[in-house]
Amino acid sequence: MIDLNHALPIYLAREPVDFRRQIDGLSLHVQEVLALDPFAPHLFVFRNRGGDKLKVLYWHGNGFCLLYKRLDRGRFSWPAMTDDVHLCTLRELQWLLDGLDFSDLKTKNISHYSRV
Repeated sequence: MIDLNHALPIYLAREPVDFRRQIDGLSLHVQEVLALDPFAPHLFVFRNRGGDKLKVLYWHGNGFCLLYKRLDRGRFSWPAMTDDVHLCTLRELQWLLDGLDFSDLKTKNISHYSRV
């Protein structure tokens, strides 16, 4: 089970990938193209060329998990990126999965106080 309460780094791949790729192909893509460790406790998010499908790859200690989402209508709003990979927050991933354009959404800064 993926512990989404834990602060996992979430990486969005800039370029679309061939969705015929499954776990082995996507983990190789993470290692060779994104230059990241596919066995690290991270979520790796990929989209297809049409922009209506997402795959999320996650290493779960003794095997990979692959999550898949296909929109019934429309496309996912992928953020503009200059690097091969974009680090996003869990909230941004939730917005992305909900079909929202998180580049237009603004969050309020959360203050953390240690004293009154």
